[in-house]
Amino acid sequence: MKIAVVGTGYVGLVTGTCFAETGNEVTCIDIDQRKVEKLAAGEITIYEPGLEKIFLRNLKEERLHFTTDLKLGIKDAKIIFLALPTPPGEDGSADLKYVLGVAKDLGKMLDQYAVIVDKSTVPVGTAEKVHQSIAENAKVEYDVVSNPEFLREGVAVEDFMKPDRVVIGTHSERAKKLMNELYAPFVRSGNPLIFMDIRSAELTKYAANSFLATKITFMNEIAQLCERLGADVDMVRLGIGSDARIGKRFLFPGIGYGGSCFPKDVQALVKGAHEVDYEFKILKAVMEVNERQKLHLLAKIKQYFHGDLKGKHFALWGLAFKPNTDDIREAPALYMINALLAEGATVTAYDPEAMKNVKELLGDSIHFAGNQYDALKEADALLIATEWNEFRTPDFQKIIKHLKNKVIFDGRNLFDLEAIREFGFHYESVGRRTITQNNTHGQ
Repeated sequence: MKIAVVGTGYVGLVTGTCFAETGNEVTCIDIDQRKVEKLAAGEITIYEPGLEKIFLRNLKEERLHFTTDLKLGIKDAKIIFLALPTPPGEDGSADLKYVLGVAKDLGKMLDQYAVIVDKSTVPVGTAEKVHQSIAENAKVEYDVVSNPEFLREGVAVEDFMKPDRVVIGTHSERAKKLMNELYAPFVRSGNPLIFMDIRSAELTKYAANSFLATKITFMNEIAQLCERLGADVDMVRLGIGSDARIGKRFLFPGIGYGGSCFPKDVQALVKGAHEVDYEFKILKAVMEVNERQKLHLLAKIKQYFHGDLKGKHFALWGLAFKPNTDDIREAPALYMINALLAEGATVTAYDPEAMKNVKELLGDSIHFAGNQYDALKEADALLIATEWNEFRTPDFQKIIKHLKNKVIFDGRNLFDLEAIREFGFHYESVGRRTITQNNTHGQ
C-alpha cells in the first residue's frame, strides 16, 4: 500500500519507517529542508534504539522516501498520516495550527479518495475540525480517522511492531477496511485492533497517558510519606505491584515525569475538561505534585550543604527525561540545573545521548564531560537524574577517587542501600532512608 506521513518528528519517523518495514511504500513529508536532506541521505535525526537499522534497510530498498513537497508526497497515497506537532498553548490547550494548516492544503490537493489519519495527540473533536478544513476545498471523497499512538520512547520500534493494541476511531466502513488491511501484519499474534467512534479514540490517548502519569505521581507521594515515616518505598512498591489489579509498571518513584507526552497530555485533558465545565481535580493535583517532585533532590542538597550552594560544584549523571532517548523535553534534570545555577552552583553533566540537545538549549552555562567519570572531577557531590543502565553498576572506587566528597544524591534509586553503605558514602535517594558517613545504620 502507498502511504504518506506528514511530519518527520519522533512519531512520524517511527511510524513511516515501521510501515515501510512491512512492505508498504512510504513517503515522509516535512517542511524542514535540511532535515529532509539528512534523512534522504541516510542520516537519522533522532535517537531511538533499533530504529536506525530498519530505517537504513527500507531506505536502501526504496520503500522509504522523503520530500518537502506535500503534493508530490501524497500522490497516489491511500492513507495519509498527520504526525504533526500539537504544542501546548499558554492556557494548556493543544495548538492545532499545524494540523489544520496541512488539512486545508490537503483539501486543495486530493485528486482521489484517501483516508486522512490523525496520528498526533489531539483534543476530542479535532477530527471534525480536520474534516471541515479539508472540506473547504475538497473535490473528492475522503475520510478522517483517529489513530492515536502509544509509543514509549526507548522501545518505540518494539511498541509499533508488536503493539498491545491498536485504537482506530472511524464511522466509515471504507476507512475501516483500509486501516484493517494496513495494521493486519502488526496484530497477527492476537492483540486487539479496536475500532470505536472517533471521539472515544481521541479521548483514549489522553486518558491512557494521564492515568500512567497519575500512577507515577501517586508513588512519588508515597515516597514522600516513606521518608517521613521511616518506611522504604521500594518495599512498598513490591508489596502493591504484585497485586494484579495494580500491576508492577509505572510504580517507580523518582524526581518527576517529563518528556513530550505526559506533561502536555495531562495539561490538555485538564483544559479540555474545563471547557465542558468539569474540574478534573485528580489531574490538577498530579500536575502540582509533579512540579514539586522535580526539585525534590534540591531540598536534600541544600539541607546537606546547610542552605548555601554558592561556589559548590556538582556532577550530574543524566539529562534525558528517561533512558534510551535523547529527548530532553520537560526533563527533570533541566529543572535541577536551573535551580542549582540560580543558587550560585556550577554543574558538569554527562549523558550518553542527550548532551547535544542540552548544549543547544543551555550553551556554555554548564560544562559537559566526555564520560561519566570525567564528570565527577572536583565535584562536591554526584547527582543522578536519569536511570541509564550504564549508571546502575558503576566503579565506586573511581567515583571515590574523583569526587571531592563521598556524597551522592540519587533521583532514580539506582543503588542498593547496603552496598552503598559499605563504600562509606553519604547517600540520599527518594523514599528510602538516608545512608550517612557517620552513622552506618543510616537515619
